[in-house]
Amino acid sequence: MIDTYANRFVCDLVAYEPGKPIDETARELGLDPGDIVKLASNENPLGPSPKALEAMRTALAEAHIYPDGGGYRLRSAIAAKLGLELEHVVIGNGSNEIIELLCHTFLNPAAELIAAEHAFVVYKLMATLFGARYVEVPDPGFVHDLDAMAAAITPQTRLVFIANPNNPTGTLVGQEAIDRFMAKVPEQVVVVFDEAYFEFLEVPLDTLRYVREGRNVCVLRTCSKIHGLAGLRVGYGLASKPLAALLQKARQPFNVNAIAQAGAIAALEDADHVAATRQLNREGLAFYQTAFAARGLRFVPSHANFVLVEVGDGDRVFAAMLKQGVIVRAMRGYKLPGWIRISVGTAAQNQRCLEVLDREGCRQGGGTVLQ
Repeated sequence: MIDTYANRFVCDLVAYEPGKPIDETARELGLDPGDIVKLASNENPLGPSPKALEAMRTALAEAHIYPDGGGYRLRSAIAAKLGLELEHVVIGNGSNEIIELLCHTFLNPAAELIAAEHAFVVYKLMATLFGARYVEVPDPGFVHDLDAMAAAITPQTRLVFIANPNNPTGTLVGQEAIDRFMAKVPEQVVVVFDEAYFEFLEVPLDTLRYVREGRNVCVLRTCSKIHGLAGLRVGYGLASKPLAALLQKARQPFNVNAIAQAGAIAALEDADHVAATRQLNREGLAFYQTAFAARGLRFVPSHANFVLVEVGDGDRVFAAMLKQGVIVRAMRGYKLPGWIRISVGTAAQNQRCLEVLDREGCRQGGGTVLQ
């Protein structure tokens, strides 16, 4: 068998399973794609910025030309927006690629990666792929316990991932806890703040101060969420200059295509689209969380664009809702078999999702998960 000759770390992997696509659901269940509501992947229900669409259409005329391999214009736009220098910015095919670049650079079978128990599952997949030890720290109340994570650091620790807000729980670690944690981190450890949902925060945190100070920190951001460009796969890492230079060495040339770069540059400049998305999300979160509380469903108050809610049997509820054309996300893969994660959609999508959920008679009780 061919797997006899493959790297053991690859054979041990359980492949990441993304949210179920609309077209696949339509084919399997004989549904009209136009009648399906997908609230499984934390996508922007408003779609891309109109400015980004226009920029991408223009860029298509030069699709025969290789993209700027160094991403000068995009990196310059990101740096200017955040008050950093070009050398602090590394672009990736989604922020997932930056995660992989970090693991390429720092992980091996003698190294350790630390993350929270209910953090983004890709961290564990990457640690497994590189043969590193994955250290999972309990997160009481679904919130990262940064004191416990600091205590878990050993001389073999190379990466610590802090997803903030966290996916799939939507919880947030505050600035005081972050600063206390950073005061304890030794020199050999790179701290990764995964901030894919940063723009949804009502009160922003400041982790970029550690980048400016030259600490071994990488802050991850993305254009997939609030900018509505998930299909383009544009993410970026913000790191100290020496750390960013290492990641650039591990990066493949032309890793972000020219159309995506043009769209991302325009999206970063569209403050109106960001504000409209944030307002829609604020209203959607209030709708779901009020409805769940009224029904006695246990949920986790969210700082992102999704809500984690306990429904009894997440796999059963997911499958039942799928048959009715509403795609949510079952959470068994995150050791939460009784829960589903629901992305915030438009008002009409949110209403339909709740109606379908009601038909399943979910009545778990227990109220809100307090933070």
